[in-house]
Amino acid sequence: MKKFLITGNMGYVGPIVVRHLRDSFPGSTIIGLDIGYFGHCLVNSRILPECNVDIQYFMDIRKFPKALLKDVYAVIHLAAISNDPMGNIYEKVTYDVNHRASVDIARNSVEMGVKKFVYASSCSVYGFAEENPRKEDSKLNPLTAYAKSKVFTEIDIDKIATKDFLVTSLRFSTACGMSDRLRLDLVLNDFVACAITSRKISILSDGTPWRPLINVKDMARAIEWAIKREAANGGKFLVVNVGSDEWNYQVKELAETVAKAVPGVDISINKNATHDNRSYKVNFDLFRQLASEYQPKYDLMSTINELMEGFRNMDFKDSNFRESKYIRLNTLKYLRDKKFLNDNLEWTY
Repeated sequence: MKKFLITGNMGYVGPIVVRHLRDSFPGSTIIGLDIGYFGHCLVNSRILPECNVDIQYFMDIRKFPKALLKDVYAVIHLAAISNDPMGNIYEKVTYDVNHRASVDIARNSVEMGVKKFVYASSCSVYGFAEENPRKEDSKLNPLTAYAKSKVFTEIDIDKIATKDFLVTSLRFSTACGMSDRLRLDLVLNDFVACAITSRKISILSDGTPWRPLINVKDMARAIEWAIKREAANGGKFLVVNVGSDEWNYQVKELAETVAKAVPGVDISINKNATHDNRSYKVNFDLFRQLASEYQPKYDLMSTINELMEGFRNMDFKDSNFRESKYIRLNTLKYLRDKKFLNDNLEWTY
């Protein structure tokens, strides 16, 4: 019987990963660890998602005690200050959490005999790339604190990987799809919410940036693969882009596809927007080669339909959702305004 520890399990991706691993590794022990910023951001949950874990710790990963890693087979490290707007405002915290604490957990994992370390990295490390789709060995161009923190962590955890401590850094495409803790500060989720609530999609950029996307359920399947991966399949340290070539889209293409799915939707593009340098297409040949049985099952239209059904089940009508708790930065602002969090995003009680 294997024991897994998942950090950041109470975020957007975590509940889906926990449920998937519960199904994929029956009889396993699953431990969740999360600071709890977004625990209240639930939608359509019949039960608290954490009922699917055996033990739940509420804890800041900056204060992670290595004793929790006793007898753990694999660490799935999702915890992070999770997007560019948050990273821009909380830059020091982003580096402390996303880089320093992540490397500390990896080092402690080695000491405690953990066998597998699965790191949730990001394709945002490519930043701005107008040339060919980016491969794993392409030049990196991280433009934000969030993206830089992912690069720094990859560099450092590469140094501690061994034949007995396999590290897999999954450079995920931009996440999308329904979750028990929905995020609407993700491009496709935002567009579908706009279409459902106001019949108008407002593109905040000029619509030209490229983004690769992946459904959160396919992210969970990739994590299962990384847990099962052996050294012969990629080496002791592996960085791999996770997604599919068919999911490389310009932002305006995403909006147009959503508009086709929801009748009567108008699209507005901010032609005066400052050019968004975060634009990159990504090559997924290596993931297809190494993980042929774990290729994404969801495509753009099935994910749009999934989101539409989810919003209907929520009876979601908030056209002002960009000011709601489903935008992660808004939740942090609320917790700060109420003095629940200090300047370092630590709980004050």
